Amino acid sequence: MLTRKIFLPHRVLWYMRYELFFSVSLGILVWVLFEVFEFQKITLPFSIAGTLGGALAIFLGFRNNNSYGRWWEARTQWGGIVNSSRVLARLFFTFTDSHSHQENYQKERSERFKKSLIYKQIAWAHALRLHLRQQETWDELKPFLSENELSQLKNKQNKPNELQKMMAQEIYKAMQNGTLGGFDSFQIEGQLLALANYQGACERIKNTPLLRQYHFFTVLFLYAFMFLLPFCLIGDFHKLGLQALMFPISVLISFVFSTIAKIGEVNENPFENQATDVPITSLCNTIERDLREILEETNLPEKVQELDGVLL
Repeated sequence: MLTRKIFLPHRVLWYMRYELFFSVSLGILVWVLFEVFEFQKITLPFSIAGTLGGALAIFLGFRNNNSYGRWWEARTQWGGIVNSSRVLARLFFTFTDSHSHQENYQKERSERFKKSLIYKQIAWAHALRLHLRQQETWDELKPFLSENELSQLKNKQNKPNELQKMMAQEIYKAMQNGTLGGFDSFQIEGQLLALANYQGACERIKNTPLLRQYHFFTVLFLYAFMFLLPFCLIGDFHKLGLQALMFPISVLISFVFSTIAKIGEVNENPFENQATDVPITSLCNTIERDLREILEETNLPEKVQELDGVLL
């Protein structure tokens, strides 16, 4: 996620280099043909660019609104993941301790259960992050899982789903041996269901792109507009005796439209491990810090900070 309020000009130019190269090259070509070689029949009515620009603005507006909607929904789902993770860890902690008065209560067993389940929830958050970004650095889960659990996990296609299965198995084993009570699972299952729904929503965003026809025709109309614009401007600027201004004005207008298009394009996919992503690395770090603090651990990982205006 970009956190910088003001972007460096050279980075913006590099980010838009292909669109700028196209508009600059075409602007120079049209100016040379008109002014140097006096091919004045290349002029077109400005109404053509105006009409096409209006259609392009509609497509850009629709696409950008939907792209931002996808990005914001992804952020909302991860906000729910943070909250449900905290609630789930609290339930593990309080339900386990609430049975300390019973005869079959074993403090060591209960402490081991709390740590195992809370660590598995931390591992689940990190696993979902890796799953969505299609990264293969599964060794990041080593601090939270046993060697057998990690080995079992590596053979599975959907690792977050497998982690939830492990958690469910351990929960019902705890109910059998008395670590949890008979009704504790109802509230715990409610939070596990919420987390499964959040995962499904994130996978839907990841695996269902914005309608491809909007992407294709937006790009097509954008380059058609950028191509026709200098031909539509050169005649009017010639009549005003301001031919030299045609080139910078043409590039500026093309830059504005292409920048709007680029913003919609990058916001469309919030889980691609790019600077414009939803900051799920930072959110996983928040989950880990909060849940380990519930276990009263003090050696917490450092809080993820933004780097050069980007929070991952």
